[in-house]
Amino acid sequence: MTTKGMGGHSRRDFLARAAAASVAVSAGSAAIGSIRLDPRVRRGPVRVPGKDDPILMGVIGTGGMGTGHCHAFCDIASRGEENVKIVAVADVCDSHLNGAKNACEEKQKISVDAYRDYRELLAREDIHGVLIASPEHWHAQHAIDALAAGKDVYCEKPMTLRLDEALTLREAVLSHTENMFQVGTQMMQLPKYHEARKLMQQGVIGHPTFSQTSYCRNSKDGEWLYYGIDPDWKPGVNLDWNAWLGNLGPEPWNPEIYARWRRYKKFSTGIIGDLLVHVVTPLVLALDDVGWPVRVQAMGGHYIDKAMENHDQVNINIQFEKDHTMIVAGSTCNEVGLETLIRGHKGNIYLGGRHCVVRPERLFVDDVDEQTVECPDIGNDQDVHRKMWLKAIRSRQHPPSGIDLGTKVMVIVDLATRSMWTGKAYTFDPKTMTAREA
Repeated sequence: MTTKGMGGHSRRDFLARAAAASVAVSAGSAAIGSIRLDPRVRRGPVRVPGKDDPILMGVIGTGGMGTGHCHAFCDIASRGEENVKIVAVADVCDSHLNGAKNACEEKQKISVDAYRDYRELLAREDIHGVLIASPEHWHAQHAIDALAAGKDVYCEKPMTLRLDEALTLREAVLSHTENMFQVGTQMMQLPKYHEARKLMQQGVIGHPTFSQTSYCRNSKDGEWLYYGIDPDWKPGVNLDWNAWLGNLGPEPWNPEIYARWRRYKKFSTGIIGDLLVHVVTPLVLALDDVGWPVRVQAMGGHYIDKAMENHDQVNINIQFEKDHTMIVAGSTCNEVGLETLIRGHKGNIYLGGRHCVVRPERLFVDDVDEQTVECPDIGNDQDVHRKMWLKAIRSRQHPPSGIDLGTKVMVIVDLATRSMWTGKAYTFDPKTMTAREA
């Protein structure tokens, strides 16, 4: 790899511009925590792979999810499903970083570069796309910097930690429409949701009035405790704790937070952003034309796992612009959820299984035919989603799990989180893109 590129500038020049831009204040800037940046700044050209060239990837954040992605993309390549190579990884923890590097090298039989500073990865002129699997409080910064560097972006869910970050990221994506951007939400490629969307567009069940979904699971000791704590972690030696904290620091070293940050409200929205996004996102896609969420209220609490700071039971009511209400249940203390279902004035669409089932309302049995739209078994839907991003990189056609859908879901995530902690309802105005207490 050469040190020149990025429009003829060196990597050192790029890093200097990146650092300067991350604190630049302009009329169009927006805040991410204590950092201000202009999401419209471009610091590197978009590089599109040739027809027969491999897609060269970098991965930022190589903990459990990031390393899982590394294995998955390497396996996609080994099966001959796409010509893709992971050539660089970045993480602030040496054990995570070296583990991912070694796994990629073993599977791909190539050399893979490892960086403590993600900006060095972004400065590389050869990389086409970057997968972001860092903790959610870093998603916005990493994604915005990657877009500015000319990279296509796969951003793990939740898209951001807070709504203001989502709106800033949205501005960045809309300012760089030549870049491909995809949110890495599971279940988005399940055919039943796309078939339901077609039925909604055809008006088969009349106006959609009420939908429901859930993500519920259980454990004996508490959620996310399966993320292990390495006694060999030593901040300042083999782990950069301050870099991990970012603008949420300073904070005393706490291996519980580092390993299990989803349990803490400062670093995560818990069930809402980590689990419920998987079921809410494809349902919002299926509903097609109900508009933006405009009012959200949530309740629940700490019913079993009282040691966890985030809640273990969440129930959310969401009102949309065009006369539709969604209810969502989330739990880590009971695994029995709600059937996924869209209710319309004339009929209902059942999405609890693999297929899409339409049943008429009693009053409309002569107008709506009962039918089952059979949907294929697509196997690992996460792999299908990964390949959708790779397809977008080659075709330059934006994938369906993009910024508008991601922002709508973040309105729900953020307002529901606020409601859980305050006991109040919140509204969102899609004209001004602002939220306030109801």
